Amino acid sequence: MFTASLGVFLFGLLAAIAGGAVGAAIGGNYAFVMTGFMVLASWGIFAATGSTFGFDFLAFGPFFGPYVAFAGGVAAAIYARYKGYMTDGKDVNSPLAGLGKPDILFVGSLFGVFGYLVQIGISKLPWFGTHTDSVALTVLISGLAARWVFGAKDRKLFAGSLHNPELFHEDATSFPAKIKPGPNGRWLEWQEKPSQLLTIGSLFGIFAGTASLFLAANVGAYLTSKGFANHLAAANANSFAFGVSAIIILFLITNRNMPVQHHVTNIAGLAAVQFFPLLMGSTFAAYKWTYTSSWDSHTWMMALVALLIAAVFGIVAAVLAELAARLWYDRGTSHIDPPAASIWISNTIVVSLAALLS
Repeated sequence: MFTASLGVFLFGLLAAIAGGAVGAAIGGNYAFVMTGFMVLASWGIFAATGSTFGFDFLAFGPFFGPYVAFAGGVAAAIYARYKGYMTDGKDVNSPLAGLGKPDILFVGSLFGVFGYLVQIGISKLPWFGTHTDSVALTVLISGLAARWVFGAKDRKLFAGSLHNPELFHEDATSFPAKIKPGPNGRWLEWQEKPSQLLTIGSLFGIFAGTASLFLAANVGAYLTSKGFANHLAAANANSFAFGVSAIIILFLITNRNMPVQHHVTNIAGLAAVQFFPLLMGSTFAAYKWTYTSSWDSHTWMMALVALLIAAVFGIVAAVLAELAARLWYDRGTSHIDPPAASIWISNTIVVSLAALLS
């Protein structure tokens, strides 16, 4: 959207300057919660008008796109620690405007612009740009860059460690044992064991898959009747459950042990709508979505299989997020987002595999 002309690009750039500062001012996680609300609002706009501008600008653009607002909040937090304004560089909950330091907001702006440019660059890469989640990958790159610049304990630029190996478990003999969560750091202790990851991944995966299939079919059929592309709803269907999951983060901020699973719902919903057309003997681009009220028994059976596939990829996403947490987040000095790492890898796998099977 923001590469259509120089004017549009500059408009988005200025919005990103402000969006990154807003993310820093209200705190990264609050900014991400707002992304969730923007997603749901965008679905209302989309279902009513067939326009994706809500997704393109409000939810996943420079207004409250995670690679601008959330990433700006993340970078501002580690900068605040670097400058001695706060002690915890991983605190992406606290609204940083309360510190009364304008330079913190300027850093948020800087990383808002960084995210804006990197996301556009990734999306324009041949093949890869259309076979991955450029938003999630940009969030990850931004987090890594922020720690690299501001993450050193001795306050020297470009000296931050990505996974702090000095805090590995001393008695461990294997790499998985060295990075196991423990006293030196953990992400979410209520969803770090294999049984917990299997449960969260599979059940939230099915949860997201059902919503994604229903939206792809019913909104898709409705918009087709209005003259829009049939698969337009399917292309955005996985974002709905993702938006719900993002709003759940609000309750996590209030010190409730909520499940963090937007990576699961995002990927599981994507898997459901990508593989359902294949199960129906078609491709994602060619399949004609119809109202669920017109589905026959065979179609419902294939939908059931699609939900099982969603559960599998939900588990994959959950496991990858925990692995990313153990590599970068647990012992780190700043927030490097485990769900973002999981989403871009899982998205690439799902989309590439679906394209291959097509």
